[in-house]
Amino acid sequence: MSNNNVQQNKFLTKLSSILERLKKQACSFIGKYLPAIKAIDFASVKGFTLKNKWRILALLLVVYAGSKAFNYFFPSDAKKGGAQTVTTALVVKKDLPITIESTGTIIAASIVDIRPMITNTVAKIHIKEGQEVKEGDLLFTLDDRNDKANYEKLKSLAEDAQKQYLRAKELVAKNFISPAGLDTSLANARSTQAAARSAEVQLSFDYIRSPITGRAGIINVFPGSLVQASNTVVTATNSTATSTTGAMVTISQLNPINVQFIIPEKDIGLLLTDLQNRDTLKVKVTVGDNSQTSYEGKVLVIDNQVDPAIGSVRVKAQIPNDKLMLLPGQFARIYLQSSTITDALIVPSQTVVLSPKGKTIYVVDKDSKVTSKPIKVIYDYQGISVISGLESGERVVVEGKQNLRTGMKILEEKAAPKKEAEATQEPATPTPEKK
Repeated sequence: MSNNNVQQNKFLTKLSSILERLKKQACSFIGKYLPAIKAIDFASVKGFTLKNKWRILALLLVVYAGSKAFNYFFPSDAKKGGAQTVTTALVVKKDLPITIESTGTIIAASIVDIRPMITNTVAKIHIKEGQEVKEGDLLFTLDDRNDKANYEKLKSLAEDAQKQYLRAKELVAKNFISPAGLDTSLANARSTQAAARSAEVQLSFDYIRSPITGRAGIINVFPGSLVQASNTVVTATNSTATSTTGAMVTISQLNPINVQFIIPEKDIGLLLTDLQNRDTLKVKVTVGDNSQTSYEGKVLVIDNQVDPAIGSVRVKAQIPNDKLMLLPGQFARIYLQSSTITDALIVPSQTVVLSPKGKTIYVVDKDSKVTSKPIKVIYDYQGISVISGLESGERVVVEGKQNLRTGMKILEEKAAPKKEAEATQEPATPTPEKK
């Protein structure tokens, strides 16, 4: 007989003895408790149940809730399923230069609408549309004939009154006239001189000059147009003439030029601290869709009040415009170079989870299991967060954290190293324009 047959016979003999022993124990149990089981009838069970129905219901609820809670916090391996697929990143410790991004509008450093001071007609236009003018350059000449004649008349009277006064001084010295006559002559001389100066000022209104250096815009009047001393200049409109309502011309200072933008309220303290620590704050500006060329400038002023409607403060910066490529009204993107946060713990902003206990992050241990740890976000910046509460080099979950629980195992996605590098790299800034 082979060894296999011997072993099988031994196993069957042992199994038969075990079954026989179980049979004897079952018979003994039935013989002992069967009388008690037969004594229980339906009426007694019903009475006991009705008497203790609330206790039984409460006991069942407690057992049910305890079972659910146990299964939730300590799920079986069958319910846990496989490892959760996630992407992770390392907590990086480094110095983080802060560049605040915003949008704004290019505005002229100085802009003047040229309007008449008197009602008159345009005699001559001395500039062309789009011409560069300097402060004091003659722009328009109005019909000055009446004002010039009046000025010459009053100027002659003033000169004559001055001569009369000088002659009166000589006569008083010789006692030919009284001192009162001299006083009257002096008053007359001063009065006529004042009238002549007033006529000179009135005459100057006929010669409209540029109050600033800049570029002239579209000219809205023509020789012979009637202009009025009002807030608008209106020319006649008919089937053969062009009508325009507005200033005679607008002079805009384009070099240097300004840009106005807003920054959120949370960054005000950061900017004010920077202004105290250094003389100027630098900005880079790009206009339109041209993100490759930027213009460098400096902050001129931070407004002295916050707009409560949007929770932001206005900032004005000045940038050179030597090539006159920037015009007022253009949409601009601004990069304001602020301070640097030293030894910052940096993670992608996606890692931060908002929970009833506050902000947390899932940290991956050496066994590929996750643990939820509370953290504090110090600063959010362009898709990354500066935090405290973790250590440099710890691995945190970036994507796939929706169904995670503490203690669950994770499986690293293959593309995770690329995402990690992208999450921790600094944002690219536009190339400054070479002057």
